[in-house]
Amino acid sequence: MEMVAVTPLLILLALTVVGLGRLVDARLVVGDAAHQAARAASLARTENAARDAAHEAASTALRDARSSCTHPQVQLDTGGLRPGGTVSATVSCTADLGDLTRSGMPGSLTLSGEAISPVDTYRSAP
Repeated sequence: MEMVAVTPLLILLALTVVGLGRLVDARLVVGDAAHQAARAASLARTENAARDAAHEAASTALRDARSSCTHPQVQLDTGGLRPGGTVSATVSCTADLGDLTRSGMPGSLTLSGEAISPVDTYRSAP
C-alpha cells in the first residue's frame, strides 16, 4: 500500500532529475557553440568573414548536437582581428523546455554561452 503512494513521487523525482540533466547538457552545448564561433572568427581574415564564420559555426554546432536552439544570436567582438589580440563570441538562444525535458513541460529558457579565442600572433594583419 505504501509503494502505491510513493511511486508517483519517485517518478516525479526521476523526471525532475532527467529534466535538470537536459538543461545542464543544453548549457554545455551553447557554451561549445560559443567556443566554436570564437575560434572560427579568430581564423578569418576580415571582419565580415569573421561574423559569417562565427554565425555558421554556432549554427552548425547547435544543429549537430541536436539542440532545440534553432535560431542562435551571435554577438562578436573581433578587436579588429589584430595579430596577438582576441576574439570574443557570445551565443544565446531560446530553448523550448518541452523539447529539453521530453515531458511536455511548457515554456522556454534563454541560454547563453561566451568564449574567447586568440588571434594568431604571427599572422599578417588584415
